[in-house]
Amino acid sequence: MNAMTSAPARPAPAPAADLLSRYDGRAPRYTSYPTALSFSDEVNETVYRDWLPALDPSGALSLYLHIPFCQRLCWYCGCNTRVVRSHDLISSYNRLLIDELGLLQAALPARMRVGQIHLGGGTPNMLSRDDMTDLFRAIRHVFQVSPGAEIAAELDPASLTREWVRAAAHHGLSRASLGVQDLTPEVQQAVNRIESFSVVEQAAGWLREVGVLSLNLDLMYGLPNQTTAGMLATLEQVVSLRPERLALFGYAHVPWARPHQKLIPADRLPGASERLDQSEAAAAWLTAEGYVRIGLDHFAREDDSLAVAARAGALHRNFQGYTTDPHEVLLGVGASSIGRLPQGFAQNLSGEPQWRAAVAAGRLPVNRGVALTDDDRFRGDIIERLMCDLRVDLAAVCAGHGRSLGDLDPAREALAGLIADGVAEIDGAVVRVTDAGRPFLRSVCQVFDVRSNDPGAHSRVV
Repeated sequence: MNAMTSAPARPAPAPAADLLSRYDGRAPRYTSYPTALSFSDEVNETVYRDWLPALDPSGALSLYLHIPFCQRLCWYCGCNTRVVRSHDLISSYNRLLIDELGLLQAALPARMRVGQIHLGGGTPNMLSRDDMTDLFRAIRHVFQVSPGAEIAAELDPASLTREWVRAAAHHGLSRASLGVQDLTPEVQQAVNRIESFSVVEQAAGWLREVGVLSLNLDLMYGLPNQTTAGMLATLEQVVSLRPERLALFGYAHVPWARPHQKLIPADRLPGASERLDQSEAAAAWLTAEGYVRIGLDHFAREDDSLAVAARAGALHRNFQGYTTDPHEVLLGVGASSIGRLPQGFAQNLSGEPQWRAAVAAGRLPVNRGVALTDDDRFRGDIIERLMCDLRVDLAAVCAGHGRSLGDLDPAREALAGLIADGVAEIDGAVVRVTDAGRPFLRSVCQVFDVRSNDPGAHSRVV
């Protein structure tokens, strides 16, 4: 491992064009390690039923509920969702969510405490107020919801109503995320998401009205017809709402995985250098406005809990992105949802009809996942710290796992190239991603990944 120690002089970063040519390949987003591509049917209902009773009954956990419905299909979307007009379909799905909670109740060792609840999708505000009341009643019956628990929801401003917001607040909504992406008309038309700033402003106002103190806005770069100037104009408008957080995701064009993305002409997509310019220009603008740049693609006000956790080295990463969630256990409920337990990851059936049939038959609908090895936990800790802190003390992680620095020798050659190009630095056993290397953070993490063997399945790094 001594060969990984840095030289006294730090090389200047290679020109951006050179870095793009070398490191803008395809890599996982590392919302987990191992990534979902490592999931298999070796983890199934039987395995999951063995894992659940072994949980610490005195511990707290987080809950994720997936609502796979939208009022419109956004062509860029990579989520598991579909357009639904029938409220009966949504209500019947909600009843099955409640049934799945009952199945979990029977399998868990106790009525466990819940510290965080996240409604994702899709569009959770497709649930009616009555559906939401029934769902939260069931959650509070199955679990002890801790006082002050964070309850968050991903919302579509175009279909949000003041009445829905008030009902959600009654059930404890404390954090909300609004999808914006880009406000430029040419971009919105190209991705089938027409939404004026006034609609976003109105939704934000309703959330503030009921006391939601943490508001996140989701934005994207790399969309068709998108320009740096247009993105900065969008930022200028949305920052006037003073959101506590913003997420700036790179559009992942994977039409082989999401066929509806074929509706986006590839020749309208920005190239690699344009994507990098959009990302870095937006980051510079937001930091000038007082936002702290966090990890790969998040920004937060200095007093927001995400920024506080980042400063303390207590930030985490899960399938919803960067989070302050400290819980080791995350239970996923609903079609395609993913849970994380000490033993491994477990994912429900992705197909909604198959998920419905399993729950209706009284089966826990888990059909894939991965059991964690000691090596997975070791490498997962390294990758999470890099993704969250842009630095990792390899010696400390090795000590925590009873491993030797020599176990990481196979990473030496690839890391040496990143160091030579000014993407990363190493001082003793501390690896740090440089400012110039931040856009290529996923490439640095990939050095420590021994499972990612199908790079073509992932989105581009920048």
